[in-house]
Amino acid sequence: MPFPTDDPRRDCQQIARHLARVDFPWDTTRALELALFRTFASPRIGGLLHATGEFAARPQKRYDDTDLLVSEIIEEGFDSPRGCRAIARMNALHGRFRIANGDFLYVLSTFVFEPIRWNERFGWRRMSESEKFAWFWFWRQVGERMQIRDIPEAYDEFERYGRDYEAANFRYTDSNQRVALATRELFAGWFPALLRPLVRRGIHALLDPSLLAAFDLRPAPRWMVWTANAALRARARLLRCLPRRRRVQRRTQRPRADYPAGYRIESLGPPPVD
Repeated sequence: MPFPTDDPRRDCQQIARHLARVDFPWDTTRALELALFRTFASPRIGGLLHATGEFAARPQKRYDDTDLLVSEIIEEGFDSPRGCRAIARMNALHGRFRIANGDFLYVLSTFVFEPIRWNERFGWRRMSESEKFAWFWFWRQVGERMQIRDIPEAYDEFERYGRDYEAANFRYTDSNQRVALATRELFAGWFPALLRPLVRRGIHALLDPSLLAAFDLRPAPRWMVWTANAALRARARLLRCLPRRRRVQRRTQRPRADYPAGYRIESLGPPPVD
């Protein structure tokens, strides 16, 4: 059942926590991974990420650090002590670079809309309108705490901003491709070697033509696109038949090879660069 509320803006932290930890934990993670892929297609963003060297040298740690910071904010709330520390850490990391406000806005828009779009395609139930607006308000308030300027107050206006940004900025560069390939290989590396070629093609099947063009990646065969989408929709149908999940899933408590004894929020992210 959708999270009951008569004020999604007021209850956005509770609703975002419930969506990401109880109703759609796996889907939220996959959608946010796809959101990050979208950001690589912008030459300014992809170029900066490539220049740090983190994707080439330590892709798993780069993934884990981002995952942990985002998960701290979702699980604890943006006004909680740990949520505030996670946002402060993100601000410190971003403050090392000159990043255009428009690029910040676009990345934030992907965190709002990619999980909603994924849910519309592959969710075992559809988010209610209140849940969609709560998810929007949650990330909008995170953006304010990250000192991002000019965040649209209207859901539709922010979605339109993301589409317009993609139309104006998505194009191929070597840096875009290298970051995308490093991330694809990270995901493929989570599977046995025999399955990795299939995983790579499956990732291509989930990327739209604008992303494939920006990374100069070969489109997946039509049968693979159909199979990937059919498998995800079949998963959704199966989940509808199973008992509803009650146990909370916390990504911050998952074992991480780089942090066998746990982590400090202030230590997440790459070391300072010259």
